[in-house]
Amino acid sequence: MIDKTCASLEQAVAGIPDGATIMIGGFGNAGMPAALIDALLAQGARELTIVNNNAGNGETGLAALIREKRVRKMICSFPRQHDSHHFDALYRAGEIELELTPQGNLAERIRAAGAGIGGFFTPTGYGTLLAEGKETRVIDGRHYVLESPIHADFALIKALRGDRWGNLVYRKTARNFGPIMAMAAKVTIAQVAEVVELGDIDPETVVTPGIFVQRVVKEAA
Repeated sequence: MIDKTCASLEQAVAGIPDGATIMIGGFGNAGMPAALIDALLAQGARELTIVNNNAGNGETGLAALIREKRVRKMICSFPRQHDSHHFDALYRAGEIELELTPQGNLAERIRAAGAGIGGFFTPTGYGTLLAEGKETRVIDGRHYVLESPIHADFALIKALRGDRWGNLVYRKTARNFGPIMAMAAKVTIAQVAEVVELGDIDPETVVTPGIFVQRVVKEAA
């Protein structure tokens, strides 16, 4: 019997090693798997490369992971906000790396990894520092930059409901990066508000099929 549910958050993040590349879903706090991030903090993995839309907010979630110096490198679109002071301080001190990626490019690089695409040409970033060292090409008279896919060892995402096979549905805009991150990681761990019985999710409404999910854990577990 296929059962991907985990009995606890600790079990869900077990085995994440030092040096892993981890995608974390969320657009700010919307869709951020806060419970999984807290469990990762307690688990102790270090020297992580984190792929996220930003570099943390305030004192919780990703910001706490950065504050505790568990993150070696950030790949994100918005590293600086009014409350991203932990990343800002560490970056200025040379204690954390940054790979800045425009938001559309970030999403497409993640999607490309999940789709098995070796790279793609985009006009975004051409002629800027972000294009340095990358292949460029003129296509139909327009300049493009070659961007590479982003693969991950793990993805931590948040969904509204999931079943024991790993099928997921999301809550409105909390969906954001979750579906493409699930496809781009070797191991996807989904934090859900509710674990439902097989058949309780209409197959027509499934956003992330269980084939892309390896572990499911209830938030309050």
